[in-house]
Amino acid sequence: MSRINDLIQELCPDGVRYVALSDCTEYSSTRISASELDETSFVGVDNLLPNKAGKTEAKHLPNSQRLTRFTTDDLLIGNIRPYLKKIWLADRTGGCSGDVLAIHIKENFTKQLQPQFLYYLLSSDHFFLFDQQHTKGGKMPRGSKQQVMKYRIPIPPLKVQEEIVRILDSFTSLEAELEAELEAELEARSAQYQYFAKELLGKDTKSRLKLGDAFNLSAGNHISANQIHKSSDVSNKYPCFGGNGLRGYSSKYNHEGIALLIGRQGALCGNIHLVSGKFYATEHAVIATPKIDMNMTWAFQMLKQMNLNQYKTKSAQPGLAVKRLNNIAFALPSRKKQDIIAASLDKFRTSTVNISSGLPAEIEARHKQYEYYRDRLLTFKELDHA
Repeated sequence: MSRINDLIQELCPDGVRYVALSDCTEYSSTRISASELDETSFVGVDNLLPNKAGKTEAKHLPNSQRLTRFTTDDLLIGNIRPYLKKIWLADRTGGCSGDVLAIHIKENFTKQLQPQFLYYLLSSDHFFLFDQQHTKGGKMPRGSKQQVMKYRIPIPPLKVQEEIVRILDSFTSLEAELEAELEAELEARSAQYQYFAKELLGKDTKSRLKLGDAFNLSAGNHISANQIHKSSDVSNKYPCFGGNGLRGYSSKYNHEGIALLIGRQGALCGNIHLVSGKFYATEHAVIATPKIDMNMTWAFQMLKQMNLNQYKTKSAQPGLAVKRLNNIAFALPSRKKQDIIAASLDKFRTSTVNISSGLPAEIEARHKQYEYYRDRLLTFKELDHA
């Protein structure tokens, strides 16, 4: 950081000029024929990756014949759902769909603004927050091309830009390397957890029951959108499943104790949630409450290990029927053994998959550290023209 501070003190001690994007860049106005493109040179909004991860090869080629042309060092930004933070600095010539903004530096600014420096400015959370503030639409919010061009950026001397790009390139490379190592470790631990869970939960036991013997199983009930808005309980007071892999709302709820929610329709089949207290279920879930003395944390782990998704019906809309769930057999160890297994797996699972602890938190901490230093490097005092 000392070199960049020395450069700023030497070249722009009083601050730097800020300009609107429209002053230094413009949207591409040239076109390219679809026949000239392939999976590597066509960029649709679907193959721009979220969270500034660049792009992947297109799975589908464009339908329209004429597309917006981009060239090397143009910036491509996803204009649908800007909160996904899709951006890529082009390393080739190609064509993009209308839902992708192709921004290139104006000719009279090519000796004042480095493409890589502009990329770092526009891949900042500050820019994407600005973009989100000017979106229109509900389910598929779209950014405003006019407002994007009003975003103001600093134009420090080229030597300062080059040093910042060098630092951030090094940070990015180091962060990617460390994140890959951490993710590999997390993957290894996850595999260990799966093996450990299978060993603990898969041992044969003399005591076998059907799910219907151990649980009261009942499907949730639908509640209309109008009723949801009228009910302060549903909208504010209690968790609704709802999100986290289970959809819809229900007038059913549990007053006390612990229950399991089992996803029962479509892609949600077999999803398991452990809940306690008062909650609203869904018509897409089966509510399971214990009939017998049982460690419900153990039961949660056991049902996950059983992969209930395999019991869904094979139809146009696959689902898990309560009647079928009632007849699925499972092994029931003693309560003492349930407690030991639940405690062991909970400890292992917390360090492996809980985002608030262990390796995932370390990955997140490193990412935040990178974002902090990048914001510091890209923040300049504005030159006073008065």
